[in-house]
Amino acid sequence: MTNRQLREQEVQIAHYQLLSRELTDPPAACLLRVIVEELEADLRRDRDKSCSE
Repeated sequence: MTNRQLREQEVQIAHYQLLSRELTDPPAACLLRVIVEELEADLRRDRDKSCSE
């Protein structure tokens, strides 16, 4: 994965984090936080992959 792709993932995560703080519907906010956690895990995995290549 390129540095640009990693940066795009970071921007997407930041966007979802902001949305989760602005949501007033608790179940939706909770679901969005779960999605953010999964995206962060994917980003960590992708970074580790690109460092080892």
